[in-house]
Amino acid sequence: MNNEQQKLLERVTLVPDLLGGKPTIRGQRFLVSDVLELLSTGMSEEEILEQHPVLQKEDIQAALLYASLKMKNTVVIHAA
Repeated sequence: MNNEQQKLLERVTLVPDLLGGKPTIRGQRFLVSDVLELLSTGMSEEEILEQHPVLQKEDIQAALLYASLKMKNTVVIHAA
């Protein structure tokens, strides 16, 4: 994994007391799975960012990278 990917993954956080410890974006009340669901409905990055101003483009990239690595069973995220 390169430095850029590692930096993106730092945006995905696991906080035990937040949303049941599920992966969130930057420790906020926005689940990685919610980002993925929005993408799966056909929303573009621009639409997601417009409707959810708390998110940044890198957050969407981080959610996709996290999901990809999770599917490969190679992701390592440290709890906050």
